[in-house]
Amino acid sequence: MKKPTKYASVWDAIADTPAEAANLKARADLMRQITAIVKESGCTQADAARRCGITQPRMNDLLRDRISRFSLDALVNIATSIGRRVQVDIVAA
Repeated sequence: MKKPTKYASVWDAIADTPAEAANLKARADLMRQITAIVKESGCTQADAARRCGITQPRMNDLLRDRISRFSLDALVNIATSIGRRVQVDIVAA
C-alpha cells in the first residue's frame, strides 16, 4: 500500500503548482478578512455590495467563500473600496 502524501496546507493539496497554491491562499486570506469586516458592519448584503462597488449576488459569492469567482486583483479593489489598505509580505519558503 502506498504511503499517503502529506501537504503543508489544503491549498498545496489542490493546486498544481506552488505559485497557484500561494495565489489561492492569498485570496482565501483576503476573502476571510473582507467577510469579517462586512459582517462586523451589520449592514445588509445589498448595502455592503454598494459600499464595495459590486453587485449583491457578487457579495453573496464573497460571503460564501466562492474563491474561484474572485481574482486577487478584484479582492484588493474590494478591500480598498471599504477603506482598507492591503499589504503583502513575502517570506522565505
